Amino acid sequence: MTDTTIRRYTDEREYTEETEDDEEEVVCPECGGDLVSDGERGETVCEECGLVVEEDEIDPGPEWRAFDAKEKDEKSRVGAPTTNMMHDKGLSTNIGWQDKDAYGNSLSSRQREKMQRLRTWNERFRTRDSKERNLKQALGEIDRMASALGLPENVRETASVIYRRALDEDLLPGRSIEGVATSSLYAAARQAGTPRSLDEISAVSRVEKDEIARTYRYVVRELGLEIQPADPESYVPRFVSDLELPEEVERRARQLLQNAKEQGVHSGKSPVGLAAASVYAASLLTNQKVTQSEVSEVANISEVTIRNRYHELLEAEEEIQQL
Repeated sequence: MTDTTIRRYTDEREYTEETEDDEEEVVCPECGGDLVSDGERGETVCEECGLVVEEDEIDPGPEWRAFDAKEKDEKSRVGAPTTNMMHDKGLSTNIGWQDKDAYGNSLSSRQREKMQRLRTWNERFRTRDSKERNLKQALGEIDRMASALGLPENVRETASVIYRRALDEDLLPGRSIEGVATSSLYAAARQAGTPRSLDEISAVSRVEKDEIARTYRYVVRELGLEIQPADPESYVPRFVSDLELPEEVERRARQLLQNAKEQGVHSGKSPVGLAAASVYAASLLTNQKVTQSEVSEVANISEVTIRNRYHELLEAEEEIQQL
C-alpha cells in the first residue's frame, strides 16, 4: 500500500468518524428520537419524548422584529453604514492596493497584473456617468480640505450633502467643481459652529478667495441655506489652543466680546479680527506674554487690525464698567 493510499484511507476514516459524531449529537440521548430547535424558548427538545437537551441558547438573530420585507430592509444593519462622504455612499466594493493574498503572502507577477486590471475596471464601474465622476472628485476635494483644516466628520458629512444638493439642482454649470466644493465646506463649517475664515479656506483650496466668496453667496442663496453670521466667540477656543494659553485667557476673551456686543462694537466688524483682538487683550489683562505678531500669525490677519479692534474692545469694557 502506497503512502498516498494510506493518507487517503486515513482521511476517509477521520471523515466517517466526524460524521458519526455529528449524527450522535442530533439524536435524543434517552429515546434516540430526532431533536428540534425551539427558537422562541431558546431550547433544543426531542420530538418523541419532549426531553429538553439544551436550554438558554444564544439567539444569533437580530434583536428587532419586522413584519414585512420593507421594514426588514429598513432595520437591517448588515455591512458598513452608508455615508454621504463617498459618491456611492460606501456601498460598492473596493479592491485594496496591497498586492498580497488573504494570508499576507506576496502575489506573483502574473497575479499582480491581474489585480491591477481588476482595480482599473472596478474604478470604471464605480463611476458610471459624468455626474458620479463629478461627485467623486468633489467629495475627494472636500475630504482633503477638511483634513488640512482639522474639521470634524460631521462638517464633512454636511458639506457633502450641500454639494449633492447643488449638483441635483444644476448649480454647477459655469462654475468649477473645486469652487462649489470649497463653498460647501465653508458653509458647513459655519453651520456646525466651527467656522474657518475665508483666508484659511483659500489657503488649502485650489481656487482664489474672490471666487470662493462669490460661489458661496450663490450657493447659499439658491439652496436657501440658513446660516447665522459668524460669532467671534466661536474662534476664541481655537486661537487660545494654538497659542497654548491657559483657560483663564479664554474666559476673559469671551467676557470682552460679550461687553463689545452689548455696546454694539461688533457690528460691521470682521469676527476673526474681533476674536484675535480679544485673545490678545485678554492675554495682557491676565499677564500672559503674547505678542501681536504671534496672534496675527495664528489668526491670519494683520497686526493693524488687531491693534484697532484691541482699543475698541477696551473702550467698550470701560463704558460697561462706568454704567
